[in-house]
Amino acid sequence: MPTPPRSPRPRPAGRPRPPQTGVRSARNVRNGRNARGGRDGRPRWGMRVATTLSVLVLGAGGIGHALVTSLDTGIDRVDPFKDMKNRPDAGHGMNILLVGTDGRDKITKEEREKYRLGGAPCRCTDTIMLVHISEDRERASVVSLPRDSYAELPSHTDGTTGDQHGPHPVKLNAAYSEGGPHLTVRTVESMTGVKIDHYLEIDFTSFMKTVDALGGVEICTAKPLKDSHTGLDLKAGTHELDGGQALQYVRSRYLDGSSDLGRMQRQQRFMAALVKQATSSGVLLNPVKLRGVTSTMLESVRADKGFGTEEMLTLGKAMRDFTPASSEFTSVPVTTGGFPVKGIGSTLKWDPVKSKKLFRALREDKPLTPPSPEGPRGPQGPQQPPASMVEVSPQQIRVQVYNATRQDGLGQRVDGALRGTGFNTTRAPLNHTGPEAERTQVLFDPRWDRSAKSLAVALPGCELRPVPRQGATLKVMAGKDYETVRPVRAEDAHQGEFGAVTGDQVVCP
Repeated sequence: MPTPPRSPRPRPAGRPRPPQTGVRSARNVRNGRNARGGRDGRPRWGMRVATTLSVLVLGAGGIGHALVTSLDTGIDRVDPFKDMKNRPDAGHGMNILLVGTDGRDKITKEEREKYRLGGAPCRCTDTIMLVHISEDRERASVVSLPRDSYAELPSHTDGTTGDQHGPHPVKLNAAYSEGGPHLTVRTVESMTGVKIDHYLEIDFTSFMKTVDALGGVEICTAKPLKDSHTGLDLKAGTHELDGGQALQYVRSRYLDGSSDLGRMQRQQRFMAALVKQATSSGVLLNPVKLRGVTSTMLESVRADKGFGTEEMLTLGKAMRDFTPASSEFTSVPVTTGGFPVKGIGSTLKWDPVKSKKLFRALREDKPLTPPSPEGPRGPQGPQQPPASMVEVSPQQIRVQVYNATRQDGLGQRVDGALRGTGFNTTRAPLNHTGPEAERTQVLFDPRWDRSAKSLAVALPGCELRPVPRQGATLKVMAGKDYETVRPVRAEDAHQGEFGAVTGDQVVCP
């Protein structure tokens, strides 16, 4: 069990979903920035969000062949699969490669200034995602492929200069810069062993308008979020984000030491919230609303020639019963630390064992998240109150419970209740030998104060008491005032061997 995070937060180096059908396997990808590493002012924001939205609205929720056909004619077409050979075998389900590209040249000067979209437009990508739609049309698995992933491009013709290039190492997002959609698909298939069935590309200029057309998206945060680079400034709590604020939220990466890892987690939360808004607002079942949202989104979408009317209708039918719980999000596991490459800089090397296992699960159409022992609603059960948001995942917090009263069995009750909401208890509560406690206390080492605050949320009315050099294990002194444990969950509560989360675990309670 991992040690609870200390405070201040360490500085590590470095999560969409569409519903659907189909029979085959592949993966989804999104592009990430320019080949120089993106420190030139160009946004590294989460186009993965807009890309998944494109899949959502293209679904057209069963409103008729004629309407979908009219929308189909508005999509700009590309042929990313032309003359491709030696491709991976098809698996089960449908795999979509989602790519987000730079499109700030279409945004007004006022919007560029307001939302800190400096820099010149570029032929580059910011996000690459692999989206797998299960064969039974009941699950969407979204895998983020970090833009700085170490990749080896095959021989190709440079799409900008026309020069011939032999195989050479790059960061993954450079595949689009050098060879466009075709080279991006070839590279992703080579790295993952997953066959891509469809390609979707969206430019971020339609992102803000599409979010606004949906009526905004609700986001929750357990701590304040402020990034001077994007202008994001949110207090802890629940917020209704419009298109511009949503763009700031998914782009921000200078909020804390978590950098791109934290940004990807926030993007996954936004994707889940986006799905919740689209599926619960009635947009997919209202022809007028759907056409408005879809027309806005299609202004910047490019797709492969095979993604047409029938595929849209199939998507729509699959999505009619889709909910945030139907989606799961994760990122490709990477090795610890950076992987420096001469002439390229620091890259991210995929974990050779875990990444292969992840992509094998996609090919075999298996879920990435472990089944819940309590059913689809999770350990709380349908009768429990909604979980409160906390900063540190309870699974990361080690707890020793003490019965500080003369009540028989109180320690066992508190230990079991804390374990039921996810805390890593010792399962062996002890009796406190001192005076009987009137009030429940949480004893903690100040280095783990964020963990202590998260635990305190689960114990309403408790007293926080710092104990220097106590260590990573937090101690709960259950007092006479103890009544119940409040369910909690974290924004970054990854689970299972792939660190995946379902959408219902990351949307607002």
